[in-house]
Amino acid sequence: MNLFTRTNLLLVPAMLVSAVATYAQVSAPAAYGALPSARQLKWQETEMYCIIHFTPTTFQNKEWGYGDADPSIFNPAKFNADQIVAAAKSGGFKGIVYVAKHHDGFALWPTKTSKYNISESPWKNGKGDMVKEFQLAAQQEGMKFGIYCSPWDRSNTTYGTPEYVKVYRQQITELYSNYGDLFMSWHDGANGGDGFYGGKNEKRKVDQSNYYDWMNTWAITRKLQPNASIFSDIGLDVRWVGNEKGLAPETSWSTITIKGKDGHTPMPGYMDDYNLGSGTRGGEKWIPFEGDVALRPGWFYHPEQDNQLKTTAQLFNIYCNSVGRGGALDLGLSPTAEGILHPNDVAALAAFGKYLKEVFAVNLAKQAIFSVSNVRGKQQKAYGTANLTDADRYSYWATDDNVHQATVNLSFKQPVRFSIIQLRENIKLGQRIDSVEVEAFQNNQWINIAKASSIGANRIIRLAEEQTAAKIRIRVYAPVSIALSEAGLYLAPKIKEVSTAKSDNVFDKSSWKVVNDNNSITIDMGYPLIFSALSYLPDQEKSSAGAIQKYELLTSEDGTAWKSISSGEFSNIAANPILQRISLPQPVAARYIRLISKQAVPGNGGKVQLDAAQIEIYK
Repeated sequence: MNLFTRTNLLLVPAMLVSAVATYAQVSAPAAYGALPSARQLKWQETEMYCIIHFTPTTFQNKEWGYGDADPSIFNPAKFNADQIVAAAKSGGFKGIVYVAKHHDGFALWPTKTSKYNISESPWKNGKGDMVKEFQLAAQQEGMKFGIYCSPWDRSNTTYGTPEYVKVYRQQITELYSNYGDLFMSWHDGANGGDGFYGGKNEKRKVDQSNYYDWMNTWAITRKLQPNASIFSDIGLDVRWVGNEKGLAPETSWSTITIKGKDGHTPMPGYMDDYNLGSGTRGGEKWIPFEGDVALRPGWFYHPEQDNQLKTTAQLFNIYCNSVGRGGALDLGLSPTAEGILHPNDVAALAAFGKYLKEVFAVNLAKQAIFSVSNVRGKQQKAYGTANLTDADRYSYWATDDNVHQATVNLSFKQPVRFSIIQLRENIKLGQRIDSVEVEAFQNNQWINIAKASSIGANRIIRLAEEQTAAKIRIRVYAPVSIALSEAGLYLAPKIKEVSTAKSDNVFDKSSWKVVNDNNSITIDMGYPLIFSALSYLPDQEKSSAGAIQKYELLTSEDGTAWKSISSGEFSNIAANPILQRISLPQPVAARYIRLISKQAVPGNGGKVQLDAAQIEIYK
């Protein structure tokens, strides 16, 4: 045996050891931290859906029903679930959540649990089932279907007692048994207050920490709809972002550690909510957020809001700050009393859907030559850069276990213009990346153009201005090996803004004389005016603390003798401090107007938000 042959034979075992070592090294990265379940992955992939509010409240032009509406008013003459769902689909939404029962307690299906339901209405001669109509419409359009049944019931005489919890569980059992596969079991933290309660006009509060016994109530969902993600202010699968503007903070982790108030077990409506929006880096549970917001100012239809819809630019901003921060967008739709979406709503959805397609039509990154500072085990096929532009959420570029910082370089033959950077992680392996920095090679030097944290399922970085470059570098930082699944560059088309000029039916307030008291504002308009409505806008720069929840409106001819002309509540103002409007049954003539706060959102040092700048009076 010559020396060459002998040497080769000696090398074979070493080569085999090296091959085995290489094979061991290129196994998938170990999962990091809390991980999403299969149902949560499906929810993350949905990204956008709509929630639909349509009850007798619509016919009362109220934001929340009181529980006393006569079922006879519910009779939508042109109801068309297909029109509503098709409009949602045109906006790029992939599912709908139907409000089967809101706080007014009126059930939109023929339930056996309460007489206060759709069978008592004249619609379809009492034989209709609106939940079924929406389920079938969603099925026809290839949309996912979910259900919200309010835990608070302002009509039920047993609300606040153990008996009502049994009723509520029977209701969701009916809903989760008879309307196909659900993708969402949607809840909120509504915990009682004023209501009709079967004729007992009173206020009822419940112990938020245990009244609904959520874990046992949600066990019904797990049994009947195992694929449905459970949403609440802190649900088992999806959490609330903490506001009704649909906006998440710049850093928003999909993992979260939950703490209860005063040492109690954390439950919906009874927990510290400081980190609802931000989540917790390395949190104990994977519970991503939903950003909910209405297309109109309110969740229910109000004719005076027909020209107050969110523009395409506003919707895209919300999209980038919800879906684009690792969560989902839940957009509120509100059919008219006829039972269809207003033409303006249909047009707004279609315009938004068209714009989304235009923005993400061309991924400029596909034109680039990629290079990276490290590839896991040098295995390009399994973990290389081709995975970054294949539109597969779960294929990914990965680094070796000991490489926690790496760079991705994109080189183009010609400079490209872009204004949006999109990144995704393979979240099946957890939320691994701490932060990224993006640089462009301009004027013979690397310039930092963007940075971001909490990448997760989707991260959209909108640049302050368009950039042009032939070389782009992304620096990635993580406490473990990196698993980045997508990298995209896009040029967003310009959006033509819609005018937001004030309506000419608003009285000029420049000559008003105003007197503020602790809980009221009195306006002397100088001479008698005939007005039909008054609006109140809580401070938009601060929290809703101090905003009026219950009001009384009075008028006077001489400033001495006063007449009450309206009273009521500004529903949901604590969570959604939008413009509130008091519409009068018929125009009223008066020189003096007084708005009194009978109850305000707690906080603000006990002071009520009341200022002339917040008031408008309409002709």
